[in-house]
Amino acid sequence: MSDPALTVRGMAPRNEQLSFDELGTPLRNTTFVVFDLETTGGSAEGDAITEIGAVKVRGGEQLGEFGTLVDPQRGIPPEVVRLTGITQAMVHGAPTIDVVLPSFLEFAGDAVLVAHNAGFDTGFLRAACQRHGYPRPRSSVLCTVRLARRILSRQDTPSCRLSALATLFGARTPTHRALDDARATVDVLHALLERVGSVGVHSLEELFDYLPERTTAQRRKRTLAQHLPHSPGVYLFRGPNSEVLYVGTASDLRRRVRQYFTASETRARLREMVALTSRVDGVPCAHALEAEVRELRLLAAHRPAYNRRSKNPRGGWWLMLTDEPFPRLSVVRQPRDGALGPFRSQRAAQRAAEALQGGSGLRACTRRIPASGADEAPCVLADLGRCGAPCAGRQSVEEYAPAVRAVTELIEGRSSEPLAALAGQLDRLATEERFEQAALRRDGMAALVRAVDRGQRLAALAAVPELIAAQPDGAGGWQLVVIRHGRLASAGVAERGVPPMPVVEALVASAETVLPEQGPLRGAPPEEVGVLSRWLARPDTRLVRCAQPWAEPAGAAARWRGWLRQAASARSAAEVLAAAGD
Repeated sequence: MSDPALTVRGMAPRNEQLSFDELGTPLRNTTFVVFDLETTGGSAEGDAITEIGAVKVRGGEQLGEFGTLVDPQRGIPPEVVRLTGITQAMVHGAPTIDVVLPSFLEFAGDAVLVAHNAGFDTGFLRAACQRHGYPRPRSSVLCTVRLARRILSRQDTPSCRLSALATLFGARTPTHRALDDARATVDVLHALLERVGSVGVHSLEELFDYLPERTTAQRRKRTLAQHLPHSPGVYLFRGPNSEVLYVGTASDLRRRVRQYFTASETRARLREMVALTSRVDGVPCAHALEAEVRELRLLAAHRPAYNRRSKNPRGGWWLMLTDEPFPRLSVVRQPRDGALGPFRSQRAAQRAAEALQGGSGLRACTRRIPASGADEAPCVLADLGRCGAPCAGRQSVEEYAPAVRAVTELIEGRSSEPLAALAGQLDRLATEERFEQAALRRDGMAALVRAVDRGQRLAALAAVPELIAAQPDGAGGWQLVVIRHGRLASAGVAERGVPPMPVVEALVASAETVLPEQGPLRGAPPEEVGVLSRWLARPDTRLVRCAQPWAEPAGAAARWRGWLRQAASARSAAEVLAAAGD
């Protein structure tokens, strides 16, 4: 047996020995996704993406490519056509950004994003995520323009344009097409990384330190991440008085938090947050879904100043039938059973209400009408035949009841009569060549169909007392969840080689008790139910068991999804024609 004392003296104390993580993430082990966008113009808010190209590389080896044209749903200016060669005919029939974006985000994953003049491309990417309800990519961003300016001198190259750098390094030729330019940027990136290696930059953290963006004081704060585990979870940046400044999620808590103190952060808001940070707390989670749900709950609880999503964490508007003899639709914040929603804005709820009134015959006025009727002058809608005018005594409660019943049955998924009526109105307007009115009615009906469809899907999930589901974790194991009335009650992982069912039973036994409340979603936050619904809808999800059947009603608005796609195509075609006319 060896002498324990000799063994101790022969080892460095554990708290003094640097781990490979503390030395940094080697560049040879770092996955980069080099991407490029082509657009209709230079404004991320006013213009649209026409093409996305990306190349995934690690250690000098190409792992995959992503490339697609994107229908911008608007005209492409002639000068942009001359520059990129992308014409209106080329993008006709291409997928729209709401279809392409989730695929690109999945392709990019947690890799470091690289772009030439990255502020332009990431600006469009962030704007697209915000418009379509996806969280902003939290990956670090490396700009090859800034890296080239840091490394190269004027004698090397007078310009840091991609074409100039490609010529300098013998890279593939950029063509102003997204995938070609991404490939050229890969060659430029590899050439630049070879040069930084000669000055002692061998890790990702050293690379971002090498770029003149972080102050020395901020870089010292990377020690705040040392106690965090290498696991998925939620992190909370806390200020001098322990107040929560920012909440985020990560697949690797320690690595992600260190990036805030070492990576190049272009947003002044987050640089300011990092400067105020005195401590970072971590909440380890079983997998990414649990982390996303816990993030939503922490945002609602703390409303941190530096999270944009925390400004209205429980935001949502609903449509309710008022409780009176002649009910009408009212936009409310707190729903009861029978409400339609949720809507992201009050205006969206009002537009859906207008469409539903037009398809059902509900009155639009806000006056209270007694059961015995009233004797007032009818409004313009009555003169147009779009209201039965109970305010003028032209309808009794019994005659008005079918309109109320039609709305109730639509929300409950027992009938879609108002949608069929709206579709008939659209056909008549088109036949009469009243195209502007038809377009307005079409957009209103589309908003209504989307709201009813989403509301029915979320309500169906919230109605299930308990649902257990699993997804492959990519390593031969399973990610497991227990969902009760639309809330995540428990989450865990059965690793490869571990029988999953005992883990399932343990999760069920330790799951949160959820007591359903009043309302379509049984009191569950709409965002949380939506996150769980999207996770369950993935093709690799497996249902382990349900306490009761989980299904949408037979008359659900899902039957109108084909009409929605046609309406979106018609709107895109109209915008293209309008742009061509201009």
